[in-house]
Amino acid sequence: MIRDYIKMFLIKSKKASTNQLYTKWGEELKKKPLTEYPRPQLKRDSYIPLNGLWNYAVTKTREFPGRYDGRILVPFSPESALSGVGRQIMPRDYLWYERKITVKEIRANSRLILHFGAVDQYAKVFVNKKKAVSHLGGYLPFSADITDMLVKGKNELLVMVRDASDTSYHSRGKQKLLSGGMFYTAQSGIWQSVWMEWVPDYYIKNLKITPLYEESMLQLEITMNNQKEGPEIPVWIQVTDKERLILSQEDSGNKLLIPLPGFIPWSPENPHLYGLTVIVGEDRVDSYFAMRKVEVKKDEKGIPRIFLNGKPYFQNGVLDQGYWPDGLYTPPSDEAMIYDILTMKKLGFNMLRKHIKVEPLRWYYHCDRLGMLVWQDMVNGGDSYNMLLLGYLPNFFPRVAEKIKDNWYPFFSRRNEKGRQEWKADLAGTIEHLYNSPCIVVWVPFNEGWGQFDSEEAVRLIKGIDNFRLIDQASGWFDQKGGDFKSIHNYFRKLHIVTEKRAVVLSEFAGFACPTTGHMFSKNIYGYKIYRAREDFEKAVGKLYKEELPMLIKKGLSAAVFTQLSDVEDEINGLLTYDRKVLKVTKIPKL
Repeated sequence: MIRDYIKMFLIKSKKASTNQLYTKWGEELKKKPLTEYPRPQLKRDSYIPLNGLWNYAVTKTREFPGRYDGRILVPFSPESALSGVGRQIMPRDYLWYERKITVKEIRANSRLILHFGAVDQYAKVFVNKKKAVSHLGGYLPFSADITDMLVKGKNELLVMVRDASDTSYHSRGKQKLLSGGMFYTAQSGIWQSVWMEWVPDYYIKNLKITPLYEESMLQLEITMNNQKEGPEIPVWIQVTDKERLILSQEDSGNKLLIPLPGFIPWSPENPHLYGLTVIVGEDRVDSYFAMRKVEVKKDEKGIPRIFLNGKPYFQNGVLDQGYWPDGLYTPPSDEAMIYDILTMKKLGFNMLRKHIKVEPLRWYYHCDRLGMLVWQDMVNGGDSYNMLLLGYLPNFFPRVAEKIKDNWYPFFSRRNEKGRQEWKADLAGTIEHLYNSPCIVVWVPFNEGWGQFDSEEAVRLIKGIDNFRLIDQASGWFDQKGGDFKSIHNYFRKLHIVTEKRAVVLSEFAGFACPTTGHMFSKNIYGYKIYRAREDFEKAVGKLYKEELPMLIKKGLSAAVFTQLSDVEDEINGLLTYDRKVLKVTKIPKL
């Protein structure tokens, strides 16, 4: 308890020395934020949004609160400015949310499903004081059928949350209670959309959409909520191309093949999406898909490279942390997400590496429709990291780091067996959750040794679920010689590569810091080389893309990931300032 008070004092002291920044979308935010349908690839008409003002309380016990501390704007975490709370939730705290929902009628032969996009970290949900569902894991969605707990009229929805942040082995990303440098403000609670929808008794629970590029077919797997007794119910499939109906067929079963002769391939230059409607019994969902293929194979010179749709394709990317000064993990609006994607695309980038965070599904939807490739990191976990071993050692003695095997659990802060099993479950859940997104072309299970373990097994687990994408087994260092890439992080040495049997990628580089007066979170400057003038920063960035990267591409470089999209708190090495109000470069030389 004393340790908690000391930590809270240090957190408050740091916060007092920081500047609260707002994006233009945060400044314009209304009391009903993020009203768009949260799940674009499994969309129904019976959408009831629950984002908005809820009651909240922070207590020291698990008993239902007798009173509430105030109002919180869901889905922004209490640590964020946009929540209206601005309070750090500590590991011993219980965070409560409460609101009333009105049910005018309980529909016959129907179920009301309550959905949470993500709640960090452990959540228990009650309807009229009856437990509806509990869920562990701060980055994946969960839902509950609450029909049998409802009464006509007013109903109480109550959510209890606990969050260990970085004091346990749970997956946490870059959150840290005592933030600073490359680690950021810890956030808690509901941080993605909450909504309800009425469905029939027998309803579509999930679609799994796989493009079979070479066969000109789409494989569709349908998961229903339960096993239907009696005669098999027919399945209706409709495919549209820019609202023009190109296929309508009746079928049966839960695994279907849909022919698509003469399809248009998806790419960043032509992000062609097809509409998909699936009807089973009384249930109808609208979705979409794209046809594309990603692989590693040798070019005409025998160099392993990344191919997209059968042709060599250099992936020119940016590291994207997905933090916002006013919303933390939660983008303030759809327009804010679109701005980040389009700004990078206009600069000439065709890929974003989503760094150890899972975004709301609408972010991936915008990448799908706007044409932006995504490398998706898994969220790291494990006990407290030894930065001497995991940070300094591989940077200054890279050859030593390459010889270290990742089954040495204490070295990687992975002693806890329960934590390792939990991470594997999160890995599988993340891939299943994001499987249908055409924009995702690479899975990244581990970054810079943070919580890394048994990465060969991780590759097998990924391929068992998804064998249609590439894998960056160990991004940065502690390479175990598996996956599809030799993955390099280089912030301190001259850029160079050596080709091998895997494709070679520069999965992080640059990290140039450029302070921008009036748009900084604090006086601290974290970066790997500091440029005080924007002209010097732009010149240094331009040199990388005009002189150094073209030489590496000729030698066999297949992808490069610039650090990073925006400043984040102390880390000011972004192309954009943290508040997204200043773009530090006017252009980047075309590769």
